[in-house]
Amino acid sequence: MVKYQDITLDRTFAALADPTRRALLAHLEERKAMTVSELAEPFPISLPAIMKHLDVLSGAGLITRTKKGRTVTCRLTAEPMEQAMDWLNHYQRFWTERLDQLAAFVEDDPCPPKQVSQQPSQASPSNVVSMQDRRKSTPHGPTPKKS
Repeated sequence: MVKYQDITLDRTFAALADPTRRALLAHLEERKAMTVSELAEPFPISLPAIMKHLDVLSGAGLITRTKKGRTVTCRLTAEPMEQAMDWLNHYQRFWTERLDQLAAFVEDDPCPPKQVSQQPSQASPSNVVSMQDRRKSTPHGPTPKKS
């Protein structure tokens, strides 16, 4: 199995687990670079909350931030996503091979279904449904007390 840096993958998947962070990455994908204010604009959450999400993305290595004066600009970073995709592709190949093996096994079934005999059986089937009369051992309701 291919060795992956567990800490990098953990941080990448943890960062991608939140829908707000995924949306921030999608906005950054549309443009090369965006300021924090531009990124925060479409979201109904506070600027400090956006900053916390950006801290997580930055900590995972998914974005880089540069500061020029009072303006912070964010850009996507590809390396952690490439490692995550390599990890996912490894398991996709693994499960594809297993499912292909299962399909081949099912298609090459060595036990074909039994053929139904065309000769009539000795016992003729009955169209009558028999129902037994079920009697209860005790009557309905509470049991009478003995004095």
